[in-house]
Amino acid sequence: MEKNTEQQQDIGQLLKVRREKLANLQEAGKDPFVITKYDQTHHSTDAKAEYEELEKKLLAGRSEVDVTGMDEAEAREAKKADYNERRAIMDAQPINVSIAGRIMSKRIMGKAAFCNIQDKPGNIQVYVARDAVGEESYADFKKYDIGDIVGIKGYVFRTMTGEISVHASSIVLLSKSLQILPEKFHGLTNTDLRFRQRYVDLIMNSDVKDTFIKRSKIISSIRRYLDDQGFMEVETPMLVSNAGGAAARPFETYFNALDEDFKLRISLELYLKRLIVGGLERVYEIGRVFRNEGLDTRHNPEFTLMELYQAYTDYHGMMDLTENMFRHVAQEVLGTTKFKYGEVELDFGKPFERITMIDAIKKYAGIDFDTVPDTEAAKKLADEKDIHYEPYHTKGDIINLFFEEFVEENLVQPTFVMDHPVEISPLTKRKPDRPDLVERFELFINTWEMCNAYSELNDPIDQRERFKAQDAAAAAGDEEANHTDEDFLNALEIGMPPTGGIGYGIDRLTMLLTDSPSIREVLFFPTLKSSED
Repeated sequence: MEKNTEQQQDIGQLLKVRREKLANLQEAGKDPFVITKYDQTHHSTDAKAEYEELEKKLLAGRSEVDVTGMDEAEAREAKKADYNERRAIMDAQPINVSIAGRIMSKRIMGKAAFCNIQDKPGNIQVYVARDAVGEESYADFKKYDIGDIVGIKGYVFRTMTGEISVHASSIVLLSKSLQILPEKFHGLTNTDLRFRQRYVDLIMNSDVKDTFIKRSKIISSIRRYLDDQGFMEVETPMLVSNAGGAAARPFETYFNALDEDFKLRISLELYLKRLIVGGLERVYEIGRVFRNEGLDTRHNPEFTLMELYQAYTDYHGMMDLTENMFRHVAQEVLGTTKFKYGEVELDFGKPFERITMIDAIKKYAGIDFDTVPDTEAAKKLADEKDIHYEPYHTKGDIINLFFEEFVEENLVQPTFVMDHPVEISPLTKRKPDRPDLVERFELFINTWEMCNAYSELNDPIDQRERFKAQDAAAAAGDEEANHTDEDFLNALEIGMPPTGGIGYGIDRLTMLLTDSPSIREVLFFPTLKSSED
């Protein structure tokens, strides 16, 4: 307890010193917060790449100095002379830069100093000499703290140790950091703090920044692929009166202006289908949806869903599109279709396996539900296998429970699981030769459900009956059941063409392609319990 108290006192004193430094700067007319812009010509990686390119050109054919046979002192002098010659050649065509970023380390050596500046793509060393920046500016620089944001002008050079650096000619404080950066933020035992203060996590952990840069590339790659396939990106309401399209509990709210109850959407489906009815033929949306459910490594109540709908195709067309798109995204973002998640090597280059749900259960559980006559017999099987079910569950629900219990854990390589029971698929077209099943698939990778797709139900009479069954399930206690949506039924009565549709969890795909163990690692600001501090 005493040690913690001493640490808090030390931190408090350091924070006090930083505020005093700011007050002194302001009193001297050097308030960094009045600066509105800084002309940045290069990022760290740009400066290094440009210098290396010029170096190849100007020093082409020049070999390393040969110190064979020299003693230590002679070798040192020979290397120094060679360095000075190289430096003179490069300095004759200087690369002048203006960089900006955060001070991550600083080393003062009398009349000169080194610091490391971090910007968005990386970091670069800066050499700050009193004679180059001026005595007053150098004195100010020595008082700068780790975490301060600075702008630096100078030219690029390579030190004798081989590190590409910037020789500063001027340095200006752009923002004063009044807090203290931790030394190893990622290593904190309180992982919640990383997510609460993601801005610090991004500063201290380059892997975290790389994950979110890759997430952005994944979404951009998906957009490019779909745009090239003739799809139109659209936006649909988040605040709805009837939250349908998925089996999930919605968040509920009250709209004062209309004096009505509203919900946050749980899916994008029903509005996108309205657009298919309107004749847009190929539409997609990437957006936030909200489900009032628990938190775990693959679930967050607020997450990013991408849904697309294509007229005049079916779930086989959706399978082809999905397989090609996943392969395209992996190749574009990772540069390969074969990659590892943890210790598991996944291969998007091979054809994805396709298997029916009933055949999968037969394969992994040894039970053929085609020979199970009814709900009563299915529940008896569930009792024998100690599988819990609800009183309102039907044979189709039991089939799904068996699938979850015995099959999912085996689906590591990309696998399309097809032809689900009609009872668990209220928005899906029945199979013509098996009306108890529907034309639906889920894609599983690494045992995770990655997407869900249908040949969309476009029969308004059948759809109304399915909604009635969902209303009954809700009345029986199913909090995730859909409810009748009269406006959607009206749209179907106007007429929707045969359509294939699919929903993808963007966060899970990002987890997979960035080797992230938890959904919280791929959400900038995951949902957390309110801090008591």
